[in-house]
Amino acid sequence: MKFFQRLGRSLMLPVAVLPVAAILSGIGYWIKNANGGADNVVSAFLSAAGGALLDNLALLFAVGVAIGMAKKSDGTSALAGLVSWLTVTTMLSPATNAALTGVDVESVDPAFGRVQNVFVGIVCGLIGAWCYNRFKDTKLPDALSFFSGKRSVAIVTAGVSLVFAVAMMFVWPFLFGGLVAFGEWIVTLGPVGAGLYGFFNRLLIPLGLHHALNSVFWFDVAGINDLNNFLQGSAGEGVFGVTGQYMTGFFPVMMFGLPGAALAMYVTAKTTRRKVAAGILLSGAISSFFVGVTEPLEFAFMFLAPWLYLVHALFTGISLFISALLPVRMGFGFSGGFIDLVLGWVNPLAQNPWGILVMGAVWFAIYFVVFRWIIRRFDLKTPGREDDVALEDETTDAASRGGFHATAERFVDALGGKDNIVELDNCATRLRMEIADVSKVDDAALKRAGAAGTIKPGGHSVQVVYGLNVQFVKDAMEDVIGGRPAPATDTGTTGLATATRAPAAVHLTAPVAGRVLPLSDVPDRMFSDGTMGPGIAIDPTGDVVTAPADGKVESSFPTGHAIGLLLDDGTELLIHIGIDTVKMKGDGFETLVTAGQRVRRGDPLVRFDRSRIEAAGHSPITPVVVLNNPDATVHVS
Repeated sequence: MKFFQRLGRSLMLPVAVLPVAAILSGIGYWIKNANGGADNVVSAFLSAAGGALLDNLALLFAVGVAIGMAKKSDGTSALAGLVSWLTVTTMLSPATNAALTGVDVESVDPAFGRVQNVFVGIVCGLIGAWCYNRFKDTKLPDALSFFSGKRSVAIVTAGVSLVFAVAMMFVWPFLFGGLVAFGEWIVTLGPVGAGLYGFFNRLLIPLGLHHALNSVFWFDVAGINDLNNFLQGSAGEGVFGVTGQYMTGFFPVMMFGLPGAALAMYVTAKTTRRKVAAGILLSGAISSFFVGVTEPLEFAFMFLAPWLYLVHALFTGISLFISALLPVRMGFGFSGGFIDLVLGWVNPLAQNPWGILVMGAVWFAIYFVVFRWIIRRFDLKTPGREDDVALEDETTDAASRGGFHATAERFVDALGGKDNIVELDNCATRLRMEIADVSKVDDAALKRAGAAGTIKPGGHSVQVVYGLNVQFVKDAMEDVIGGRPAPATDTGTTGLATATRAPAAVHLTAPVAGRVLPLSDVPDRMFSDGTMGPGIAIDPTGDVVTAPADGKVESSFPTGHAIGLLLDDGTELLIHIGIDTVKMKGDGFETLVTAGQRVRRGDPLVRFDRSRIEAAGHSPITPVVVLNNPDATVHVS
């Protein structure tokens, strides 16, 4: 299942561009028909712009799958997917088959004219990703070293793709021809046949084999020619009340059913991922309704929740069955969307087209209710409901997502939205908040966004550990909550994970006189559980914190209760004087250094008053924690 979830997410990259392309093509088609069926400059331009992507959907899938299925992929995996696609489609093209068999191109099996389909695109992407994962680190002998590593990936991909192409030369015509024969048989079953056709039409879309069935019912393979006869109207060979029966049932599903499914998937998405889900679902619903291009929605869940896609295929078959029984007929030239419905409304062969709107309203409700129930009942991983494991390769680097403001946006979403955050403050390394409804806090989403850990002390309190840059995240969260845009200089860094990793053994001079304790004795779970990082604690008897090693002051807090150091060996160190002392707002603390200042071992950093800490009701125990290596051990002399 993890494989299919990853595959489904891989398809989102190319699918995301399709809705706009579909709408451009649809508008171009509408203008062309309004112009009497002849292209003008505008219709030709829009149709070409949309067709540039729609006509190359399978190629987009080959590249997108190669990128998404590769481990730590780069451009090499995309190139491998492209190499596989070019190799396979060229080897299976009618021209190549004609040359291999010594016959005219016109005599080649028509199945080879349909090899540039989604199924082949996905397989080519998988071949490219597998070759990248397997051979990107291959080392060849010195004489062939130029072809080592990533340079070998495309070469191996071409070889594997040739093997696949040879197998397809024998398998593809058999599959295609078998489906054509199956379609010719179900023609004899009347409305039941129309229903079976609708069911298998949707079921075969992931394999790209639906074209074989379409050729039987829409064109003149078996003498039906439903699509062309409808477009010709009274001038053609169509029969009123008959022509269009293999197209009518698609309109209610494409215009209303699938948008209902999109709404169901949106309302069942996790709160913290609804914004992400809304993007693809809304654009896909618009594309499906107006133009009848359903791939953006269907590919959004067919691999993430295949059983749900099976329900969709069944509903499509039922829709065609019912439409064939009723005195309702409509056809299309592009697909079963709003534009084609408007264009075909006055066609002489259109019968009671208003019935499509009535059926559509019913199908919208059915899709919404059934999809919503099934998703929740069986916990299907539709967009916005993916497992954390399925999202494990999402980066948590704030800089790569647009800086602290981007991290803040994700934090606010994971905390249940800005209205759920009652109070917001921070200490040295963590956010301290009062949350209206703690049950809405998504710990996993916070971790993906860059948090090192989350703690819920009780009541409405929530604390989120981020790191020494927490102040910037807190400020950015206030901007998000207040609706203010990100500053142009926002170039955030990671939280506790820094570019330089601390050494395994960190040797320090005790930063303050006192008794050394294990972290487990600190009366604060965030420290005692090791969430902040490994280290030690000191129950101080002195009143001055000094530098435990040579380094630089990374952060100096206005309240004076904590200080962050970057030591010369790469260790990022936090010295936190007392527990919850941020609440003292600087009373009893005097900072003796500034951020960026160079310090040497023994230089004074902070002067504090233990008696004031205890009088305020806080523990004076001082944790000394390594922030950038969870496996480090701290030795104090």
